[in-house]
Amino acid sequence: QVQLVESGGGLVQAGGSLRLSCAASGRTFSRYAKGWFRQAPGKEREPVAAISWSGGSTYYADAVKGRFTISRDNAKNTVYLQMNSLKPEDTAVYYCARTPRSTVWYRASSYDYWGQGTQVTVSS
Repeated sequence: QVQLVESGGGLVQAGGSLRLSCAASGRTFSRYAKGWFRQAPGKEREPVAAISWSGGSTYYADAVKGRFTISRDNAKNTVYLQMNSLKPEDTAVYYCARTPRSTVWYRASSYDYWGQGTQVTVSS
């Protein structure tokens, strides 16, 4: 069974930074791309960023490009999301997930395991 556990969320002022972590269990961690999604109240879940299994390719939604950075440490079975210059509109529950298909990283349906999410709140 694969488990993904997010951490690092919290309350931060606009312009601040947070780093989210997603720790995974399971021996096949390194062979899957990982993605971050977010869901704000009353809105649909949306893609934020993804990283290939090797870490050589990264993908970002336009809304976060230049502010967020995704990375991974396969030795620690962990993927990270560094979020800088945070805005109130970044407020959401952030989820990490696993996919065998990084070419369609933006599609939630391509992910087979999801974490429970971590709340990020950005105050103005």
